[in-house]
Amino acid sequence: MSSFDDSRLDDPAALEATDHLLRRLAMAGARVRAELDAAEEALSKVDTDGFRPRAVLAAGRDARLVRAVLEPVCPVPFVAWPGPGLPGWAGPLDLVVVLGGVGPDSDAESAASEAERRGTGLMVACPPDSPVARASAGSRHAIRLPSQSDDQLASAVAVLQGLHQMELGPVVDAKSVASILDDVAIECSPNTDVASNPAKDLALILADALPLVWGGSVLAARAARRVVEAIRLASGRPALAADAGHLLPVLNQPPRDLFADPFDKPEELRPALVILDDGTDDPGVTEHRHKLEDKAARHDVRVNVVTQAEGTDIARYAALSQHGRYAAAYLGIGLGRYGTPIDAAPDEPGNPAEDPAW
Repeated sequence: MSSFDDSRLDDPAALEATDHLLRRLAMAGARVRAELDAAEEALSKVDTDGFRPRAVLAAGRDARLVRAVLEPVCPVPFVAWPGPGLPGWAGPLDLVVVLGGVGPDSDAESAASEAERRGTGLMVACPPDSPVARASAGSRHAIRLPSQSDDQLASAVAVLQGLHQMELGPVVDAKSVASILDDVAIECSPNTDVASNPAKDLALILADALPLVWGGSVLAARAARRVVEAIRLASGRPALAADAGHLLPVLNQPPRDLFADPFDKPEELRPALVILDDGTDDPGVTEHRHKLEDKAARHDVRVNVVTQAEGTDIARYAALSQHGRYAAAYLGIGLGRYGTPIDAAPDEPGNPAEDPAW
């Protein structure tokens, strides 16, 4: 197991070597703005026209994020379809939403092609020259949102804005999303030292721990899964995002031995609980949180709470997931997995920026 060197978190050389990764994180707000600017013309033509689809079906990357935002308020049935093609019932009365990236995505391409064949309504967010764009090129009435990057969140914000204008989803306030991402970038900046940087502080907590990440609401739970993906990529270690019922048994830990040699069993990772709090006041969520915190306290498990209680649903999700991504980046830096030359292969620890988790 790699040893964590906390001095790297404030070491100019280590931070400079990972500038490509940290800069990508810092530019998240700018990518949201660029996405909305590029989609402005297409979005200006989106309205209801008195038509409401029988159902909405989302396919491709982050379809589950779109579902998490829409499902509580969408006036028609909503389905996230993770596999290829479309369900048998999808037809001309339905709206299919496809989020595609720069590279090949066989499931998204299949869904777009099948939507065209069946004559469904279609909203596509992808780069103009991408495989998904080519798969949906024959649909004459599709709403096409030209993605400017491979940033899943930025594409999802544009899609959610379009669905809001069709009276199928909540207010998005894309400017607020971008602004909150900018605030996170300032708060978690590499130029802010460990003493006042919440992401570096979380990285320190996770340095010798098994991360357990919990979000109580549907959106916070989705953010927890994104955070865990980034932590696994950064550390090469296990990390778990799950509901309270699955996390509670993992908190059953023996008491700490204050006199134990910390190097005696270096491979053992003691859990650390990370709670993503998006300000929900649902009684069930509150009850589950209290159970987790109480059990963690009884078993001497460290707890860190990341809070974002202001803004629209998607803005709170963006802030929580971005805090976690920053913490994951600093975890990778401290473990020495990041900081190799920028020309490292995308699947090597030196350059994770092309991975969807980022």
